[in-house]
Amino acid sequence: MSEELKARVLRIETLIDYQEGAVVSREIIRKNTGTVTIFAFDKGEGLSEHTAPFDAMVQITAGKAEITISGNKNVLEKGDMIIMPANEPHSLHALERFKMVLTMIRS
Repeated sequence: MSEELKARVLRIETLIDYQEGAVVSREIIRKNTGTVTIFAFDKGEGLSEHTAPFDAMVQITAGKAEITISGNKNVLEKGDMIIMPANEPHSLHALERFKMVLTMIRS
């Protein structure tokens, strides 16, 4: 999608679907300065602790997730967002199926 960036309304529900026992992602925008990616996590799935060299923002668009940043657990639901600072260890766990938008800023 990022090759032909055009102004249009997009509905996350139609851009990505849940898959049983999986984490699914789809990149929406890719630029030298950052990316926007949508994810769908099945219940119980997640991403193990890792770090990233860039600041990131997660917006929950459906469901409920636990996001741990530097050992601090945060429970987020639809409509919530959280900032993940660069180089801070973080992990994600689906308390129920959830979808999110991840915005990474590379500068």
